Amino acid sequence: MAVLYLADFRRLMEALRLADYTLALLGVLISLLWLVVRGFAWRALMQQGASYSEVFLTLNEGYLINNLLPLRLGEIARAYLLSRKSTLSFWQVLSSILIERAMDIALAVGVLLVSLPFVVGASLARQAALGAGLLVVVVFAALYLLARFRAQALRGFQRLGSQVPLLLRLGGKAAPAFFDGLAVLTNASAFWRASGWMLLNWGIAILQYYLMLAAFVQAPGLILATFSLGVSALGVAAPSSPGAVGVMELSVVGALSLFNLDVSTALAFAFTLHFIQYLTTGAIGGYALFRDGETLTSLYRRVRRLRDEPRSNVDETNRG
Repeated sequence: MAVLYLADFRRLMEALRLADYTLALLGVLISLLWLVVRGFAWRALMQQGASYSEVFLTLNEGYLINNLLPLRLGEIARAYLLSRKSTLSFWQVLSSILIERAMDIALAVGVLLVSLPFVVGASLARQAALGAGLLVVVVFAALYLLARFRAQALRGFQRLGSQVPLLLRLGGKAAPAFFDGLAVLTNASAFWRASGWMLLNWGIAILQYYLMLAAFVQAPGLILATFSLGVSALGVAAPSSPGAVGVMELSVVGALSLFNLDVSTALAFAFTLHFIQYLTTGAIGGYALFRDGETLTSLYRRVRRLRDEPRSNVDETNRG
């Protein structure tokens, strides 16, 4: 990883040695709590269409696969796996994941913008907080309008796709499912339930970042935790290396460098945080895969076929 060249190896090992591992252990428990709450959030987005135990285990299977395979193939894998265990179709589950990712990005932007003024100048804090709140409202309003008028939106997408075939190649099957999945946003109780779980989930993430930072830095402050979470969440949003290895660390180190935090200490924090994420999702996801009788090799082949299916369908249509 490129970030390793920026750190002093001796100081990195020293930071790891001097860390408060009581707080790190607490970070493990907080990570488990984060997964539990994320399970409730994802299930709410599917309008309780699957049992919680199946949703929770499948969630961790997807995260485990994301940690081992590139390009976020774990998202497709968890849609496939949950569709086998429940009455929901693959595309219904995938649409809920797309909505979940959209909500995550909106919240990441909001968290980043709220904390940004405290990095570049406290005088802008109020304006930025209001701007971030407005941005989140606009994003969710746009999603709601797409849900409310999803038939018209889908027809518009198909008309545009006839002019730009690449759109149909990339989203020919995903778009209808996405628009249908947005129906949860027109159900007021389901929407607020899902939003509440997501907000709680992000609050837990901020707490975890704060506790983990406190294991390496004395009195780190809530702003460091909030800002570094926002930057890292946006940094790993796009598909990249397995488990966003390197990308996550570089995002965290870059964010914390704005607070003049030593690169080696910041990297030690990022490594430890990432290791905890691997540990928790790996243990639960590994158990769930074993219970389902799945292997990574066979699942990888199925996921690749599912990912390439829309392109194959479009190519067949074009040949016809």
